[in-house]
Amino acid sequence: MKRIAIITISLTLASIIVIVLLAVACSGLGVTCEVGNRLPLSLSNPSAAPPSVVDDATELATKLFRDRQKESDDFVNQILATYVEAKDKHFVIIFNCGGWGVYLLEASPGWYSIVSGIQTELASLGYESLSLSYQRTTETWRGRLDELTEMATRYPSKAKDLASRVDFLTTHIPDLKVIIVGESSGAIICDSVMNILKDNPQVYSIQTGPPFWHKSNISLDRTLVIANNGIVADSVNQGDFWTITACNLKELFGLSELRDDFGTPPHRVRAPGHDYWWQYPEVYSQIMNFLNKHFGSPLL
Repeated sequence: MKRIAIITISLTLASIIVIVLLAVACSGLGVTCEVGNRLPLSLSNPSAAPPSVVDDATELATKLFRDRQKESDDFVNQILATYVEAKDKHFVIIFNCGGWGVYLLEASPGWYSIVSGIQTELASLGYESLSLSYQRTTETWRGRLDELTEMATRYPSKAKDLASRVDFLTTHIPDLKVIIVGESSGAIICDSVMNILKDNPQVYSIQTGPPFWHKSNISLDRTLVIANNGIVADSVNQGDFWTITACNLKELFGLSELRDDFGTPPHRVRAPGHDYWWQYPEVYSQIMNFLNKHFGSPLL
């Protein structure tokens, strides 16, 4: 029996090692999409970026990817396309979804309302903004395995990728401000990026509903973490598994009801409290105060 137990443990450990190695080997490159367009940003006119900016992008890609030529070329194309779109803007807002990291902003209606609200308020102050989605995971089993490994270790590779993109933008567009936003597991990568760029005064972050196992860096003045929507406690942030299970069972048996709190579109919530909308007074007021504090005259 003892020998069987040892063999079982050894096989389990070997399987874990193989899985981790596979995840590392298939660590994917994130893509940036402009909101309203599902296709990744791509540079259609190479002459739109100054030669010095192109050279810097190529040098950065070489440092990050070395001899991985395709990934290097894709990265250069992406950051140059983002630079061209952002160079005449005052703000860039980059969204990170929750879950497996495969969805764009349009698939997260709560945060779509928040980004729309932020852009409207910035426009009222005379600022032009660009909203982007950072799609960090491919919709494949390898992509999900990679995401699981990255999430468990606070996104060392993906946070570095996104931080490099943001740092490139702020370096080459000195007056630009970037707001990295995210929900749930997307808040983790936002937090990791902010830790990397903590000394970059052009970068800010707004996060909602970080999961219970992650403690956000709320000591950083340029980060706003909202862990309660003001209606009901966030079950994911609190680790309330019983409430989440009961809610999903209701959904399974068709017993859940549509909600339209404070004028939100009718929607169902599988994890009570884990939905954040611009229409929610607590969410709206905290974000407005954050914008007012950092970017302009009184907004309220």
